[in-house]
Amino acid sequence: MRYYLTIIISLAFSAVAFADTIKAKVNGMVCGFCATGIEKTFKAQPEVKTVNVDLQSKLVTVATKEGQTIDDAKLKKLIGNAGYSVVSIDRSK
Repeated sequence: MRYYLTIIISLAFSAVAFADTIKAKVNGMVCGFCATGIEKTFKAQPEVKTVNVDLQSKLVTVATKEGQTIDDAKLKKLIGNAGYSVVSIDRSK
């Protein structure tokens, strides 16, 4: 029983640590120039496979390369340095 519990906990933590898709709700983005700046910032990161900015929903969606991720602190820093603020972060596999 303990063996199975260890496996389940390990899988749960690895899913969070190596998320394939990260969605960040961002305040302050209002135009195409905003979207282009965010896209360029994330495309320059070695962990990023693709990035999409949806201005209407104020959502930045980042797909990371297999086995790689961007932690919350780095994500907030990249968006903050571009002049915007992160409201929430959602990670999924």
